Amino acid sequence: MVQTKRFFKIKDVKQFYLKTNYWADQFSHFCSFNPLHNNYPFGTFPYLIGVGAEFTLEDPDGSHFKALDSYIKQNKNWFFGHFGYDLKNEIEDLTSQNIERIQFPILSFFRPIHLIHFQNNGVFIETKADPEDIFNKILRVQKPQRFRPDTDLKPDCTKLEYINTVKTLQNHIEKGDIYEINYCMNFSGDIIDPDPVELFSKLTHLSPNPFSVLYKINNKYTISASPERFIKKLGSKIITQPIKGTAARGSSMKLDNIAKDKLKKSEKERAENMMIVDLVRNDLAKSCIPGSVKVNEMFGVYTFSQLHQMISTVSGRLNQTNSAVDVIKNAFPMGSMTGAPKIKVMELIEKYENSKRGIFSGSIGYFSPNNDYDFNVVIRSLFYDSKTNQLSFSVGSAITYDSDPEKEYEECLLKASAILALIQGKNNN
Repeated sequence: MVQTKRFFKIKDVKQFYLKTNYWADQFSHFCSFNPLHNNYPFGTFPYLIGVGAEFTLEDPDGSHFKALDSYIKQNKNWFFGHFGYDLKNEIEDLTSQNIERIQFPILSFFRPIHLIHFQNNGVFIETKADPEDIFNKILRVQKPQRFRPDTDLKPDCTKLEYINTVKTLQNHIEKGDIYEINYCMNFSGDIIDPDPVELFSKLTHLSPNPFSVLYKINNKYTISASPERFIKKLGSKIITQPIKGTAARGSSMKLDNIAKDKLKKSEKERAENMMIVDLVRNDLAKSCIPGSVKVNEMFGVYTFSQLHQMISTVSGRLNQTNSAVDVIKNAFPMGSMTGAPKIKVMELIEKYENSKRGIFSGSIGYFSPNNDYDFNVVIRSLFYDSKTNQLSFSVGSAITYDSDPEKEYEECLLKASAILALIQGKNNN
């Protein structure tokens, strides 16, 4: 059948978007982008939902990257999906033996049956079915009454255990094993029959971010309010934007500006950011034309609902001897979620963290028909398995020689605040 694309004018696009997510939830797969941030360098995710799986590529035999690369080269379609953190084991001689509370495939991509592109005053529905029939079905959707944000998520380590581990990691830094490491803690618990669409709606209201996504594959959901871009391809241009450096918002405009200025000038935060910028420059250099990798912005400070974040932007021009997927493989996992040097840091992450990362600190995004792509960093994200009723999320911070373990713990709780408020039923009106 021929793909048909039709525009429908809508008065309340936001409400129609919510209805579309509920309609999409009847399918085994969907990926819903809801970018909520202005003035982000090189843009945000598109306002787009891919629904249904016409074709899936999931944990193929042999090399995951090779299988994905082969498909992308042969098919000029939209392709939505994720890279799990533990693909590191395919790239380097590493292992993952820790507990994985919600088991996503290590890699999964799907070609959607339906595409809904959101505009300021309406939607384009692109499908092999009847666009008007789909439009009317979405209009008739009723919100289910099942949202119960009431569960006790417990961390996989105590505050004392966290602080002692940070001190141990600092010993590794002092000995010269590493320079910086992203150390994470996991929260998990049980929840009965929540509403993933409502969770996503409320999370993005509490924490609006440029790379937010509601992602479903079979019975597993990622509910993400990610502020961070992993990697974007736009023609021959490759862009990566690591976040390193965090400050809480002030309670008044004056205090907020003081917090922002303090972050800008913090030697510790700038040093963390610089180390990761050096790492990602090297990662991009593996795939880009020699001499083309440059830092577009260093130590940029951007304001989000709960936090100020220090973001740097690095870009390069694709060397045509490398494929689009090669670029991702050469930069994966992202430096902001590992540290430096990357291989040794990943060994220590496996040794000292109590939970397998899985899709956390992996990446969700899309390939477009013209072979461009955009992928986020899976942070500030909630994971839910409707079959096991398990809920989990993870947070972390960058540990350096100068880190204060107590303050690093407080930073983790700050990053967890939006999700904890949501799950504990606060600010849900």
